[in-house]
Amino acid sequence: MEGNLRYIITFVPETHAVAVRLAMGNVGAGKIGNYTHCSFSVKGTGRFIPQTGAHPALGKVGEIEEVPEERIEMVCRAELLNEVITAIKKAHPYEEVPIFIFPLENVE
Repeated sequence: MEGNLRYIITFVPETHAVAVRLAMGNVGAGKIGNYTHCSFSVKGTGRFIPQTGAHPALGKVGEIEEVPEERIEMVCRAELLNEVITAIKKAHPYEEVPIFIFPLENVE
């Protein structure tokens, strides 16, 4: 892995996990050496209560919703970060897309 790297984590309903992973990889996230679209996923349950004014893709305002989700993790070069964020948001079904970004030190 070369360059100034970032670690990107997002949570997405299982139904959209493949689309989000592909969208991220298609704009350059997940490139490690001679491999592209490298990612790691863990399945779990997302929970939330949409509040007044929300337009939830799943669930109803004022009611707790539980969704089978995947946590998707990928590396990306810092200069690609805006493109990757845009790709995630386009492929993701949620009104408020959870995206967490951390600096990453390269280990050789």
